[in-house]
Amino acid sequence: MVAGGISIHAVDVASGRPAQGLRVEIWRIDPESLRIADGRLGANGMLDHPVAQGADVTAGEYEVLFHLGEFFGERDGFLTVTPFRFRITDVNEHFHLPLKFTRWGYALFRGA
Repeated sequence: MVAGGISIHAVDVASGRPAQGLRVEIWRIDPESLRIADGRLGANGMLDHPVAQGADVTAGEYEVLFHLGEFFGERDGFLTVTPFRFRITDVNEHFHLPLKFTRWGYALFRGA
């Protein structure tokens, strides 16, 4: 059975542009800690990784780490790494996670 997957789409709303180059990590943290994806967003602001088609996605708790401080090139910036934790019980569902952010804040939710 193929899992629904986890997709990421991020936009820097201050510039109005997709977050090309933003580093994203996806971890399954329960029942065991395992990084299942690590990459940078493409020109469209999306993560091109097999996890989006369900690779390595099983039931459990997950955490996505968005490296915003690195994206802005700020060592002493306000945001550093933005985490988002969620649970997957039905691996056939797709989990789309849109991130809208600026240097000072963010909105992150499960999209359609």
